Amino acid sequence: MEQPSTDDRCPWCIGDDLYVTYHDEEWGVPCHDERTLFEFLVLEGAQAGLSWITILRKRENYRRAFDGFDPEKIARYGEADVARLLADPGIVRNRLKIGAAIDNARATLALYEAGGSLDRLFWDFVDGRPIINRWKTLDQVPVFTPTAEALAKELKRRGFRFVGPTVIYSHMQATGMVNDHLVACPRHAAISAP
Repeated sequence: MEQPSTDDRCPWCIGDDLYVTYHDEEWGVPCHDERTLFEFLVLEGAQAGLSWITILRKRENYRRAFDGFDPEKIARYGEADVARLLADPGIVRNRLKIGAAIDNARATLALYEAGGSLDRLFWDFVDGRPIINRWKTLDQVPVFTPTAEALAKELKRRGFRFVGPTVIYSHMQATGMVNDHLVACPRHAAISAP
């Protein structure tokens, strides 16, 4: 894949190679993989109140600490696991966020047991197709939308935590439910192409 020039990329990723790689290869690409959808749910919840680059730099540590984001394993975590995670300097050591990740694994399993999936739940809110926005400047990009509010409300109803509208809109952006690359960014057209 030909990489966009620095001048063309969305300006939020400029200045950090990890951010640039994430922007160029992952952000906004439609995702239907259950494990990845769950991973972003945990990571976006951990990011609340912090910068995304902070979480991105800790992503591999999260994968290790949270058993590769396997919801079946995480749902069985007890106090010893919480203590282990609170002592792990490689992740955000916040008891509420760690507890939310465990609760979200349990809510995910309950969704599976009811015959659902994260993929269907999330993507039904956008009729199975990405919303293609046409923002020209970063200040036009919303922090949340009515769709994110509705999805957050449904997730909370199902027992998920740390899933406010801003967290959920970030999740939607990350997993390609919306294409919020600026129109001048080559990734906008690349992701929008059928």
